[in-house]
Amino acid sequence: MNMENEMLIRAVNIGDAQAICSIYNYYVMNTAITFETSEVSVSDMRGRIEEVLDSGLPYFVAVVDNKIVGYCYIHRWNGRCAYSSTKELSIYLDKNMRQKGVGSQLFDYLLSHVDYKTTHVLISGICIPNKASVRLHEKFGFKKISHMKEIGRKFDEWRDVGHWELILSSIDRS
Repeated sequence: MNMENEMLIRAVNIGDAQAICSIYNYYVMNTAITFETSEVSVSDMRGRIEEVLDSGLPYFVAVVDNKIVGYCYIHRWNGRCAYSSTKELSIYLDKNMRQKGVGSQLFDYLLSHVDYKTTHVLISGICIPNKASVRLHEKFGFKKISHMKEIGRKFDEWRDVGHWELILSSIDRS
């Protein structure tokens, strides 16, 4: 994929589920970045996309040369009422598009589309170690707020998870 060509960021649509599955399932089967252990079907991915869209939260894809090379979205963090202004951010890139600026552009675009009236805090859970994801989140002002030891098990190893938080009122939006 040629990054010299312009990248388009657009709203997701249900027809993007296959491409999103291809990106996501690489991480499911080859990394501990996600704690899912079985590939996600296109049908299940459609349902996940619809859930975010039905909630009115932003979900975007990055496209280069007519191919989806990454995606990001915001979803509910916890179903209890008092947490309604706290959301979780997720971002995934095609394995061949890492370290090329795609993540930063997607992240920036997503943050510019957050509804600051209904969202006060963004949270991201990151399987540790993941220097690239930590660096990306911290570049946009996220701060580490937790480190849970051996919280999940994948590929026969115990895995740690950290949480990064961004309090949106702390961002200068000018």
